[in-house]
Amino acid sequence: MNIDFNKDNGLVPVIIQDNRTLQVLMLGYMNEEAFEKTKKEGIVTFFSRSKNRLWTKGEESGNFLTVKSIDIDCDQDTILIKAVPKNVVCHTGSFSCFGEKNTQGFMYELEDKISQRIDTKAEGSYTYSLYQRGINKMAQKVGEEAVELVIEAKDNNDDLFKNEAADLLYHFLILLKAKGFSLEEVEEILKDRNQ
Repeated sequence: MNIDFNKDNGLVPVIIQDNRTLQVLMLGYMNEEAFEKTKKEGIVTFFSRSKNRLWTKGEESGNFLTVKSIDIDCDQDTILIKAVPKNVVCHTGSFSCFGEKNTQGFMYELEDKISQRIDTKAEGSYTYSLYQRGINKMAQKVGEEAVELVIEAKDNNDDLFKNEAADLLYHFLILLKAKGFSLEEVEEILKDRNQ
């Protein structure tokens, strides 16, 4: 990765994008030192023009940006980083510096919520209680929901059909978590098949 740090007083703009939803989260600047630190540590570090020093996003708030990929534009003077935000990104408390969370990626939000409930062993959570019952019960629930979806597909009640589709997706995400896989991995298979 050759970046032209000679333009703009040694700084290049950096666009941060949510790795899952592709929502633009923020814009910052990096000098060569910030870029090398980001690559080495896997956490986004900028050069703060106002503080005149390196600044790791989240160093005070704990809302770090974990790097998933780094791309350079065709002129080699702009960086695109796809990252996983720990929490809100904007200093105003908004999810993104460009507004609230993009609902286009709700399936990933739901996947995160399911994972959180399982990982924290959330008391009273249906998700966690189903998870505790084991892989056979989770797989059985996916099967039941799939059959119910097929039955509703043969009828003309659109609301029931959509609700069964939602139930199937929800239980599928629980099963994915139990098997140690992610929605993103399944999405990648679909992308590969579409080439």
